[in-house]
Amino acid sequence: MSEMTLTRMRLVEGVWEGLLSVRDAVPPRLKLRHAGEIVGEPETVAADAGNWLVRFQIPVDRLSDGIQTFVIENAETGDALAHETVVAGEVLDEDIRAEVDLLRAELDLLKRAFRRHCAES
Repeated sequence: MSEMTLTRMRLVEGVWEGLLSVRDAVPPRLKLRHAGEIVGEPETVAADAGNWLVRFQIPVDRLSDGIQTFVIENAETGDALAHETVVAGEVLDEDIRAEVDLLRAELDLLKRAFRRHCAES
């Protein structure tokens, strides 16, 4: 079995793109999985020696509120090579609010420590 690496490049207009590096002249067959189901096969196009451009359209019918993770796997071994996570809806709103609250609390802590340091100096 050859070593392979799938590196995420970008997500644009709902299309995920990555670069697959393999030692073999032919890339392995890949599959796209979501929620335990195979939902397609990513497109693989030769880029240069040992490198392949991998692309897949995120299935619109699989998007909904919450966290959706799409996994690209080697079809022969089932090994996960890469994933893309999409977060949408109220789950995201609550996470952002919680992060902002934590940042404010940390900033207040730093301000108090800085003021105490200045008063002691």
